[in-house]
Amino acid sequence: MELISSSAAHLHIELATPLLLAEKLNASVSSDWPSGEYDRDAMEFFLSCFEKGGELAEGWYGWYAINITVSGERTLVGSGGYFGPPDSNGIVEIGYSVLPSWQCRGYATEIVNMLISHACSFEETNSIIAHTAPENIASKKVLISNGFREVAMNDGMLSFEYTR
Repeated sequence: MELISSSAAHLHIELATPLLLAEKLNASVSSDWPSGEYDRDAMEFFLSCFEKGGELAEGWYGWYAINITVSGERTLVGSGGYFGPPDSNGIVEIGYSVLPSWQCRGYATEIVNMLISHACSFEETNSIIAHTAPENIASKKVLISNGFREVAMNDGMLSFEYTR
């Protein structure tokens, strides 16, 4: 699998003409894209972050998850990313989503693992947090298998933390 960091150019294409995203990513994009909570509001949020932060923002927001088969076929299967760079305490928050037709195949686990590796490659990152609904057993398993531990319940959501 390959994660491709989104950019303002990706998001402009995705918001205006989603079908052209396949060309930009060099991957097939299914008609049920976007996945999960990665919706128009999320895209607009990420775009505003890129416009405010410029090049420094790249790598700290959305990432596209591309499955690559042995024969080289490339398919967009999900997304993941951060809610921004680490805060003053070194905390960064992640989110991730996989298209329903690609779920239960390990892609979410791999996306989270890659997000952890990327965030921890920066010295200022001390911990990574994620939130999920208590009934989302699959998401809880993904986080736990990647070394997160449950730390709290806030506003009906479970909070998990990964500490370096």
